[in-house]
Amino acid sequence: MGFLDAILGRSKPVRPDLDQLFALPSAAVTLEAGAGFTPTGLGSVCFASVEGGAFTRLRQDVRDLLDADTGRGGVPVEFSQDAYGYTWLLARQPAESEGAAALVNDLHAVNTLLQDAGFGPQLLCSLLGFRDAAGRPLALVYLYKRGTFYPFAPVPGGGDKRDNGLELQAKALLADDLRIEEDLSRWFPVWGAPGL
Repeated sequence: MGFLDAILGRSKPVRPDLDQLFALPSAAVTLEAGAGFTPTGLGSVCFASVEGGAFTRLRQDVRDLLDADTGRGGVPVEFSQDAYGYTWLLARQPAESEGAAALVNDLHAVNTLLQDAGFGPQLLCSLLGFRDAAGRPLALVYLYKRGTFYPFAPVPGGGDKRDNGLELQAKALLADDLRIEEDLSRWFPVWGAPGL
């Protein structure tokens, strides 16, 4: 940062710490042992929408990268846009504990491609989906700008209601596995996010 930037209060965008995602497989083991939540095999990346040829090429690069794993048997990645105009990329892997590590590798690779292509400042969050035996959903959400995680637990069939008790239980369980966001006001709801 230059002298003039410091005087005018400008700062460079924070570069996401993508390696934080590699803590998710151990967190998945902790969630399964402590609360009975297992990975769904679904994970997603959210970023501010961008237009143009560079992004079109990047979408194809992402598809090519994830399609290189020919054992998937299906569409490895899907792109969608939410009501707020954000782009979501949904990745799939087998829904087992070992699949969580492979899914995290996919999410990290996608995020690295986005960052290396100059779209790092547009990255908002990534999430990894979980369910328990009763079918309750839970997501571990990573906030790029903060470098922290938080649990998000929508109530099934409850509209826009959250299971705050479950979120706080997950926070306590994962305190040793993940860098949990301490400011609860930053635990933003991601209603209808692909991967939940």
